[in-house]
Amino acid sequence: MAVNLELKIKTGSHQKYINTLENINASFEGILKQKDVYYKIPKGLLKLRIENNESYCLIKYLRDEKGKRWSNYELLFLNGKNPEKYLSEIFKIVTVVEKKRTLYLYKGTRIHLDEVKSLGKFLELETIVAGSKADAQMRFDEIIRLLNLDTAKQIRKSYKNLIEAKK
Repeated sequence: MAVNLELKIKTGSHQKYINTLENINASFEGILKQKDVYYKIPKGLLKLRIENNESYCLIKYLRDEKGKRWSNYELLFLNGKNPEKYLSEIFKIVTVVEKKRTLYLYKGTRIHLDEVKSLGKFLELETIVAGSKADAQMRFDEIIRLLNLDTAKQIRKSYKNLIEAKK
């Protein structure tokens, strides 16, 4: 399984982060329309990510919700006529999360500026472990410092959990 380190913070606006990302020459990767369909499974999380209504990726992951939020995950890219319908006939749907994601990359960290339907605006970091966890932690800490993020305000829950808490 691949591993990454995550952080999520609720924001009022994304503009100051966009300004900083442009100043540090982070790579703008585009704006994505994402729909995440979460399914009931016995352990961990399983979701189908539908991106821009054209690509389908099944993501299975185990995450530490209490500590530093290291995640182990696996990706399975799907083809076919309608993977969402196919999977909904096999698995029970638990929650659906819809968002517009502005994506930047900086030294192996994905910076997500998300607008999540019914939840608001968030900033998420996902630093990929390419070598050691210590290296990933160093790169993670660097982007936190550059963006001047208050880690005391981090949210240790997925969008799925936040939406379920509103029900």
